[in-house]
Amino acid sequence: MKNFRKEISTWVQFITFILLWGIILVFSQTDLTKYLDVLKKVPDAIAAYGICYLVFTKWLWRLSLLQGWLVPFPDLQGTWEGTLQTTWKDADGNTPAPIPLLLVIRQSFDSINCVMHTKESSSVSNAALLSEDIGSGLHCLSYNYTNKPDAAIRGRSAVHDGAALLTVIKKPVKMLKGEYWTNRKTTGSIKLKFKSRELKECFPESKEVN
Repeated sequence: MKNFRKEISTWVQFITFILLWGIILVFSQTDLTKYLDVLKKVPDAIAAYGICYLVFTKWLWRLSLLQGWLVPFPDLQGTWEGTLQTTWKDADGNTPAPIPLLLVIRQSFDSINCVMHTKESSSVSNAALLSEDIGSGLHCLSYNYTNKPDAAIRGRSAVHDGAALLTVIKKPVKMLKGEYWTNRKTTGSIKLKFKSRELKECFPESKEVN
């Protein structure tokens, strides 16, 4: 996951450091004609820059005004609701109805993790990546996962591995759309809408996802 726009990040970081150094010099009332005293404030500027970087990578990168021009990837953290439609057909040639699901995305500045919940199973990502198509500007979320069905149904649905590739749609509605495939030789489509920032830990038992 590319964290900064390379073409501008160096300048932004350099200017930030110079500004912090200047602020420290002003507030410490350093005599700018004494170059050695000015240089002695460099460690303080480095420490201040380090603190600002930590604050940025912890919280500030999520700000929408920084998305796109400085931070190239979108903030997807939260719970997404939608359906999974398999292409599998039974012996009579019938395809099962769409399966309601939740996708819970936990995202930091330099990592992303996906957990998918349905009524009968949970899938946890082993590796996940946000990428950008340079030509179209579209972002894609791809991840590998291990699916663990509830113990009561493992007679008909075994533990298995798979992968998903989802395109991030920002307008007019915040959505994730794409497909999945598994080592059971099954495939299908996934369609999700952003629900909330809350990170849910299980599929709701009282009602089905809309």
